[in-house]
Amino acid sequence: MHVIVVGCGRVGAGLARACEEMDHSVAVIDRREKAFNRLGDDFGGRKVVGVGFDRDRLMDAGIEQAGALAAVTNGDNSNILVARVARETYGIERVVARIYDPRRAAIYERVGIPTIATVQWATERVLHRILPDRPTSDWVDPSARVMLVERVVPGSWAGTPVLDIEAEGKWRIVALTRLGVAQVPTPGLVAQDGDVVHAAVLGDATDAFEAHLEVGPQGSGSH
Repeated sequence: MHVIVVGCGRVGAGLARACEEMDHSVAVIDRREKAFNRLGDDFGGRKVVGVGFDRDRLMDAGIEQAGALAAVTNGDNSNILVARVARETYGIERVVARIYDPRRAAIYERVGIPTIATVQWATERVLHRILPDRPTSDWVDPSARVMLVERVVPGSWAGTPVLDIEAEGKWRIVALTRLGVAQVPTPGLVAQDGDVVHAAVLGDATDAFEAHLEVGPQGSGSH
């Protein structure tokens, strides 16, 4: 597949090298020719000097043959503009834009432009490290209706079937990690102290999910 990376900062250069190592053809666009130094002397892809939303530069980068584009400059507006041109003008389905403002990222997700909200992602990762018992949102669907959260199973659930944690129509356990090894829960899988569950949860049910885990199995008979 031909991949275009717009922006040759640390993220863009890393993406370009990773794609090339996976045997994809790669073109990188950046305003500054000096930025291409990050790619290293052994980079074999195209290097295009210019702005990513300039259609002539996109043509130079092979936009008509591209199967994917990542807009990862340091400007939200530029990234969104590039992503929209790639999606709406050239029909590229695999498009992602790096966005620093999480509020704007949510808006663009709802109109069908996948985004990576850098600040929100970093915040979640830091909170997960310093507050490991806090449910983290590893993924949120574009409508913000469903999210994937990770939670350490309280000891009160030890010896209880993992699937008993579920609440129909509110959350579902999609995976469990034990001693660093993940698995899909089966009806016979029993929870152990220290297990980590990964649950698909409705956006308005996250507090209830947290409370349900804390209460323990003695309070789960109502569902």
